[in-house]
Amino acid sequence: LNNAFAPEDVEGFDRRARETLGVDEIEYACEPKFDGLAIALTYRNGVFVRGATRGDGYRGEDVTANLRTLHSIPLRLSSNVNHIEIRGEVLMLRKDFEQLNARQRAAGEKEFVNPRNAAAGSLRQLDPKLTAARALSFFAYGVGVIEGRAVPATHSALMDLLATLHVPVPPERRLTRGPQGLLDYYRDIEARRARLGYDIDGVVYKVNDLAAQQRLGFVSRAPRFAVAHKFPAELARTRVMDIDVQVGRTGALTPTARLAPVFVGGVTVTNATLHNEDEVRRKDVRIGDTVVVRRAGDVIPEVVEVVLDQRPADAREFVMPQRCPACDSAVVRGSDEAVSRCSGGLYCPAQRKQAILHFASRRALDIDGLGEKIVDQLVEAGHVRTPADLYRLSAALLAQLERMGEKSAGNL
Repeated sequence: LNNAFAPEDVEGFDRRARETLGVDEIEYACEPKFDGLAIALTYRNGVFVRGATRGDGYRGEDVTANLRTLHSIPLRLSSNVNHIEIRGEVLMLRKDFEQLNARQRAAGEKEFVNPRNAAAGSLRQLDPKLTAARALSFFAYGVGVIEGRAVPATHSALMDLLATLHVPVPPERRLTRGPQGLLDYYRDIEARRARLGYDIDGVVYKVNDLAAQQRLGFVSRAPRFAVAHKFPAELARTRVMDIDVQVGRTGALTPTARLAPVFVGGVTVTNATLHNEDEVRRKDVRIGDTVVVRRAGDVIPEVVEVVLDQRPADAREFVMPQRCPACDSAVVRGSDEAVSRCSGGLYCPAQRKQAILHFASRRALDIDGLGEKIVDQLVEAGHVRTPADLYRLSAALLAQLERMGEKSAGNL
């Protein structure tokens, strides 16, 4: 879904939809935006046959056996449908998350950071018994396909149909009209957010009429008939302990603030990107400063601003290195570029690691099991200098690496 962050974004979404449809007002179905894991459930002749994660949008992970352990997912629908794919979100209720962490503490095991991570980790367990031991919940928010039954005319009626099939649907869903109705719903849910039994990161607005949805269609991969209105990112204060640079796949040097640990947006943050040298100067971030941080889009931590009245006398300015910290090659910056780069190419071990990880990633060669720690060891030991060297590796050599036994080495 495309995102809206301000009232103007919501008004623009409504205006574009009205202009395309040629109407004066639109009825919308509004729902909370769950902070969980997207799942598709397939039923044939009313029987649950497959459950999969969304994955990259084309191919997901088969988690059918684990989903069968969720009490909120019916194994047989209350009324027969030839073929239906139900889309929704698996999440962990706050009370279940607290109980899980209490059990983790009692067992002397590591606690989970937030309900979303706990839900994702629980659903991907290899043993369904472990998934069953961690209370997960499911809420539907749509249908991918339906055959052998009349399709309702509206999204709200479709959700009503799912409810009659005993599939859980969002209890806070509501119909409204026009941008003011959308904003009223947003403010109401935001005010009640802390009292809900589960985590949400915003609300979703959908044109209710399904025929109108078809007419509006999609732009790129996002629908024109729906938008996610996100809540403001949570802010927190912490101290900049140091600023160093990370070398990326293309040689770009990114200044990164090393922070005193702070809990923000549901996770403990210790690093935050400063993007580039110009951005460090613009925000005037110095080592020793107290800063305001947030998780941009609730994902990437970034420094928002410096708390200048708390700047210590010994705060130090950041200076971009003239030599690459990974390979000592010269750092260069084009006259029309904001980014400084290492000139070492694949000679630079940092660039080499990132290039090999990119080469092995799911959207490239999709080499299963070739993760960051394995690549670090292969590059540092000199076993891999270019991607071609991956094809000369033997199972015997791989088995000598840390965290690699004979079976995982053979699989890789």
